[in-house]
Amino acid sequence: MTATIDHAAPTSPGYPGPFVSGTLPGPRSAELLDRQAARESNSRSYPRKLPIAIRRGKGSYVEDLDGNVFLDFLSGAGVLSLGHNHPEPLAAAHRQLDEFVHGLDFPTPIKDEFTELTIGMLPAPMRERTRIHFCGPTGANAVDAALKLCKTATGREEVITFQGGFHGATMAAMSVTGLVEQKEPVRGRMPGVHFFPYSNCHSCPLGLKRENCEVNCATFLERALTDVNGGITLPAAVIMELVQGEGGVIPADVEFVRRVREVTRRLGIPMIVDEVQSGCGRTGTWFAFEQYGIEPDVVCASKALSGMGLPAAVILYDGKLDAWAPGAHTGTFRGNQPAFAAAVATMKVVERERVLENVRARAEQLMVHLQGLRAVSPYVADVRGLGLMTGVELNDPVTGQPATKLAKRVQWEAVSRGLILELGGRDDCVVRMLPPLNCSEQEIDIAGRILREALTAAEEALR
Repeated sequence: MTATIDHAAPTSPGYPGPFVSGTLPGPRSAELLDRQAARESNSRSYPRKLPIAIRRGKGSYVEDLDGNVFLDFLSGAGVLSLGHNHPEPLAAAHRQLDEFVHGLDFPTPIKDEFTELTIGMLPAPMRERTRIHFCGPTGANAVDAALKLCKTATGREEVITFQGGFHGATMAAMSVTGLVEQKEPVRGRMPGVHFFPYSNCHSCPLGLKRENCEVNCATFLERALTDVNGGITLPAAVIMELVQGEGGVIPADVEFVRRVREVTRRLGIPMIVDEVQSGCGRTGTWFAFEQYGIEPDVVCASKALSGMGLPAAVILYDGKLDAWAPGAHTGTFRGNQPAFAAAVATMKVVERERVLENVRARAEQLMVHLQGLRAVSPYVADVRGLGLMTGVELNDPVTGQPATKLAKRVQWEAVSRGLILELGGRDDCVVRMLPPLNCSEQEIDIAGRILREALTAAEEALR
């Protein structure tokens, strides 16, 4: 049986706000969701939690096959920095399609411009010594490349990573990821990986409080690396998210990051920062590490690189690590020319329209809404974020345990009212927002109102 789908659509749909009629999924979405379930992998994820079949998107909104309109504060898991189908990167990609599409690692004018602008987004002291490597199309490919580069350059094997971190689902990236559930079914993971406490001050892995803590998590790492009986040989790399995304939107403590950078520099250990989700303007600076006052050795970037969802991934690294022989790390789709064209257009829009300023302004506005949820519900245990990467952690006020059922119900109540949200953190108890970086003041207010309504309705439904 074939799905009955009307592909006719206005050339420029305009959405004044979210609109949902009836229950979800609507009949036409349900038909396509059933077809998907019958043919696609059991690994599919988002349609299980957000049961819609999408017809089109524009700006901060998507429309499903039944005419329901949703404010999309998932943004393709942070990929769509300028929202859906922004005209400038879209036009740039269209032009490039007529010129040249697949380039392997050959130099092209648009790739050269992308390289120039991307390195130019780094802090000035890093630009002259930075090299760029084009990876496979995903962030996990960039993480794999970064680990491989550091192992090659140092001749060492072991890797330090942090509890709660998420770096991808390929074998090497999964091996340095904290999520045990993802790894348990898979044997033969990358050996030599050591997990250390991350500075999650809301729920300290060492059971301490920030006001009477001397950043003991950093001290623990430093002593383990310098103790002759610490059990760990000098590692090839330390890899860290500056804001743990899937781990529950946890910005690292500034002193923690600076001390990790100091000890890695002193011991000659390359420091990799995974900016796959936090990079490309998401936190209010082009890279989150800029707000920590450090200079890493390797930066992983992907997700929002093209600004419109075309896949691209790179690592930016100190030239002293460039120990690869020709062909040492390749990938057939590392030369996605339309993605480079869209990325160039996106970076120009970001600069011309002062998008990073908008991120900072909208982040302050959104945080007011999120902090206001504390007065609505005793389940709101923490509100946190950096830029437009925010999370609300929901815990049982009596037991302190993750309120997973409530968080899932909040997500459902929100999408039923026209707001698409993500969940994350331990036991999926953190309600996450990743809105487009150019979202408007009005859209933030709409999202804040819907989230408040969704939280109230979720509590009532679970009583």
